[in-house]
Amino acid sequence: MQAVILAAGEGKRLRPLTRSRPKALIPVGNVPVMDYVIDALLASGIRDIIVVVGYRKEQVIRHLNSLDASVEVVVQEKQLGTAHALLQAKDLIKGRFMVLPGDNFISSASIARIRDVRNALLVKEHPYPSNFGVVMTRRGYVTSILEKPAHAPSFTISTGIFSLDRDFFSCIQGNDLTDAVGAFIASGKRIRAVPADDWQDAVYPWDLLQMNQKLIHAAPAEKAGEVSGSCVIQGQVRIGKGSRIGPGTCITGPVVIGPGCEIGPHACIMPFSSIGSRVRVEPYTMVENAIVMDDTHIGSHSRIKDTVIGEGTRLEDHVSTVTAAPLMEIQGEQIRGRFGAILGEKVRAGPFTVFEGAIAGNGVTVQGGSRIQSTMAYEDGGLVI
Repeated sequence: MQAVILAAGEGKRLRPLTRSRPKALIPVGNVPVMDYVIDALLASGIRDIIVVVGYRKEQVIRHLNSLDASVEVVVQEKQLGTAHALLQAKDLIKGRFMVLPGDNFISSASIARIRDVRNALLVKEHPYPSNFGVVMTRRGYVTSILEKPAHAPSFTISTGIFSLDRDFFSCIQGNDLTDAVGAFIASGKRIRAVPADDWQDAVYPWDLLQMNQKLIHAAPAEKAGEVSGSCVIQGQVRIGKGSRIGPGTCITGPVVIGPGCEIGPHACIMPFSSIGSRVRVEPYTMVENAIVMDDTHIGSHSRIKDTVIGEGTRLEDHVSTVTAAPLMEIQGEQIRGRFGAILGEKVRAGPFTVFEGAIAGNGVTVQGGSRIQSTMAYEDGGLVI
């Protein structure tokens, strides 16, 4: 069986984190989301994998070339939709195949449930179905998919993972995969609804924190770096090669720390923290439930909680993030999230800055002593006073 991973999209609702990288390459548990999809396919015995790339395709291709797994790459030159993306792989499809989003987590057990079912859709119950395609079923078969309805008639959603026969391509008329499914059903074919074992998507930036809590357990405990004898390490903790953990530092797992990091002394890394490569966490700083991407610097006496920090960000001393539930507009929708801060790449924050449920775009500079309130978000490259 073949598999087609759709990794051509941007993930606009995850901005600013997707301004300079596609959603499929956002690290969760220090691993790009797409890698979990590939690993699940391999664990299920599916090795003939095609990846459709588009937005920032060079980054995705470079990453795929670094993997041990062999995949074939096709390009969607214009991001016109999921069905259009799938069509780019049509000439490589020989028979039955699976379609999977490259920016969701899926377990190998879920793939095993659908792999041998002809014409099937993996579905999942979700408390917020209006963010997804809502699936209507009858006697175990899909009757229709309602794309992001304002008032969802069901809690059953589409994961976007299909097992299909090659004749599905004859039903693709437009650019949207949901429309093609409707045409396929209207032609007299049936699609079975198969419940997923484990699946998760990150629709908005703060959803990455919940995904991180799930996936961080996949990183096996290891202490490849230099750890001071006076450190206290509890639980499942992975420390990368070349990282140094200073004296008096406390780390409580699950925690993942990448290679080449400097932590402490007397720092505190709390559960569900994923710290990338070459990150510096200064003394007397606490990090908890956070994703900290590569080459970030966090100054001393800081408190970083419920936060996602993009690459190359520099926070000076005494910077704090305060968890709040702001109401904001994202892609024309009024959304209430709960988080401390979402910071894009190369954000700069001066000493004694407080982020309270705030989003800062790539390259934003915040002057010291500022309090960025929960309702305030800034575009890329701006200066906040």
